[in-house]
Order: sequence, then structure tokens, then C-alpha cells
Amino acid sequence: MSKKIVHTEGESNTSDARQAWLKKSIGPRSAPLLERDSNAFLHQSLSSPCVSTIAKAEGIWIEDMDGRRYMDFHGNSVHHIGYGHPKLVAAIKKQLDDLPFAPRRFTNDPAVELAEKIAEIAPGDLCKTLFTTGGSDANEVALKIARAATGRFKTVSFWDAFHGAGLGAASVGGEATFRSHIAGPLLSGTEHVAPFACYRCPYNHAGPDVCGLACAQMVEYVLEREGDVAAVIAEPMRAVPYVPPPGFWKVVREACHRHGALLIFDEIPTGLGKTGKMFAFEHDDVIPDIVTMGKALGGGILPIAACVARRELDVCGDFAIGHYTHEKNPVTARAALTTIQIIEEEGLVARAAELGDYAMAQLQDRLVDVPIVGDIRGRGLMFGVEIVEDRAEKTQGNARAERIYYACLEAGLSFKISQGCVLTLSPPLTIAKADLDRALDIVVTAIKEAA
Repeated sequence: MSKKIVHTEGESNTSDARQAWLKKSIGPRSAPLLERDSNAFLHQSLSSPCVSTIAKAEGIWIEDMDGRRYMDFHGNSVHHIGYGHPKLVAAIKKQLDDLPFAPRRFTNDPAVELAEKIAEIAPGDLCKTLFTTGGSDANEVALKIARAATGRFKTVSFWDAFHGAGLGAASVGGEATFRSHIAGPLLSGTEHVAPFACYRCPYNHAGPDVCGLACAQMVEYVLEREGDVAAVIAEPMRAVPYVPPPGFWKVVREACHRHGALLIFDEIPTGLGKTGKMFAFEHDDVIPDIVTMGKALGGGILPIAACVARRELDVCGDFAIGHYTHEKNPVTARAALTTIQIIEEEGLVARAAELGDYAMAQLQDRLVDVPIVGDIRGRGLMFGVEIVEDRAEKTQGNARAERIYYACLEAGLSFKISQGCVLTLSPPLTIAKADLDRALDIVVTAIKEAA
């Protein structure tokens, strides 16, 4: 008998609750397209079969073919500036007229200007860039650089982490949905340790004030025992979401220095202001050797990602470590450059910090006495509510969380469930406070009704 896969990323698209939602809530215009989608696309977890259709995406809103509107608090983390930002749309249209494509052996001004801009906003000596079409590829470029720079191939990463669906990215990732069963065999030398997770400490400690940062110490333990690790690759803030305990990354950063390993931060969902800093690692006063970014970099319109390394890690000149057809695409580069300009001009990083503090305070105040709420956590405009069956035992409330999710969808709010029971809320940085209040009302009401 094959083992049942336990998905920790997103809500299941094959559950009884999904089927009930489809029967109850899908309108006559959406139903035919959903059936065509199911017939045309390969089925996979988190995608086809789909939850609904989209006919329009604007600002914080998505709208299906039957006119049902949802505030999108998921957006695959691409919608920092909202959907269809007028300045971005205009910049892309102009670039299409000026220069629609450039083969990678030729350079062009938008691509170079974007690389220069990223070097400007990235801390320290993070200044040498390679563009890819997706975050998974950016992480695999980072792994190749680490191998070339260190002469080693092993990595240390975290269980439950997500770094992409490619073979290398899935190998350093830690979710069964992407790395188990049909995925193997994976890359060798990809060592894993338990992640920081203070609410559900895998080392069974009561909290960071008494644990001696056991999770960080385990990283050093493996680095020392292996002796030849090329890199530690991790999300500086886990997008499930989990904020690292104070001092965690300083311990890991110092351990990497001592043992000759590079530190790679995957900022694909958290970078460009989502957490209230331009990069999530800036909260922890460390600078990695390599950082990857993507998702929101294309402004919620075009696919582009980047791997950015310290200058002295520019050591792969005799090899092809990316060689992507769209490596220097002027249209995607213009989209990314304009997205960064919008984030800066509209003060969206500071806005994410301010609205995030407000949202967290609201949730903590309004849900303090609700027995099915185990934890409320996050940074900036990436925050979550963990649903439990028993607060004392911290029993995961997966089925209850799914009921809350569909109740929120019914009320006009879309988000994702992480780790089976965490309502993960990630609105655009452009969201109006009144819309944020409305979304918080929906979530709080659904949670209280489910309790």
C-alpha cells in the first residue's frame, strides 16, 4: 500500500472540502472553464484541478468569470505592488515598442540598469547578478556558484523549506510534496536539519529564552561534522510564516565563516519590502554571501528572478551557470526595474512595516480568547494564524483550518493554508487600510464561527 502524502504547502485541491466548495460556489460561467482546465492540463497538487477562474486582476482584487470578487492575500507572493499597476503597465508597453527582446549574447540598457539598481538596494557587497525566469532556477544558480567558489558540493538546508520545484531546488527543499515519492533520486550531499519553529520546536524546547538556540547550534554541528559543506541555503524568514528567534542568523552566519561555507538566503517570497525591510535578512543584522529574489520582482505581470552574489564570488566565467534564453530580456528587466522604483517612490517598505504591525495587533487583540487559535506570528505584511484543536497540546486543526479557508473565500477573501493549519495572509503592500480592516474582519469572524 502506498503511503498517503501529507501536504504541508497550501490547501489540498483533492479534499472533500474542495469538492463541496466547487458544487456550492462555482457559477455557470466559471464551471465550463474549470472543466476545460482539468481536461487540458496535467494534474498536480496546488494547481489543476483549480479552485476557480480569474477573469480580471486589478489592485488587491481578483474576479472570476461570474463576477465574484476576492481580496487576494496569496497571489503566489508576486503582487507586492498589486495587480496591473498603471505605471508598470505603461513601462512595459513602452519597452515593447523600444526593444522587445535581446539574445543573451548581447547586452541592453534595461538589463544593465536593473542589475545596477539591485546592487544599489542590496546591502554590503552583494553586487554581481544573474537573471533567470524563476526562483527555482535562481536558487540552482546560487548552488552552482557555491560549488565553484568552495570546491565543495554539500549543502545544509531545512526540513519544511521550499526553494523551488526543479531537481536541485527540490533537493535542498524540505517538503514532501516536492521531493518525495516520484521525485527521487535527488542530489547527493543535501543534508537537512530541523528548522526554527518556536511555536512547535522540533527539539521540544519551551522557547528561545531557554533553548540556547538549539536549532542554530545544530546547523554548526552538521557543518563541523561534515567538514566540507559548500553552503547553507535557507529562507531568512520562513513564509509559512515563521520569524527566526533573536540571534539565530548571527549564530549561523558565524558558523559558516568558521567552517568555510557560504550563506545563501532565499528571499523569493519575502524580498522587496514584504516584511517591512527591503530584504527580510535586514531584520537580523546579517548579510549573506548570495541572495536570490523573484516572484514580486516582475511586478505581478512578468516572470523574472535574480541571483545576486558578493563580487569575489564572480568565479564562474569559464562555465555556463544559467545560460537562460531570457537572461537579459529587456521587457522583463524593465518590469523589474519599474517595480523597484514603484516600491521606493510609494514608500511601500515602510508601509508594509506599519500595516503589518497594525494587523498583528488587531489579530492578537481580537483572537486572544479564541481556543482554536494557537499562534499568531509574522513580519510586515506576511502574517499567519495557526489553528489548533487543543491549545495545551497544540493539536493541529487541519480540517478546521480548511473550513475557515472556504468560509473566507465565500466572504470574498483568498489566501493560502501553510503547514496544514496555518492561515497565511500576504496582502499587497499597496492595500488600503479600510480593505485590510475588512479582510481582518472576515478572518476573525470565520475563526470565531469555526470555534
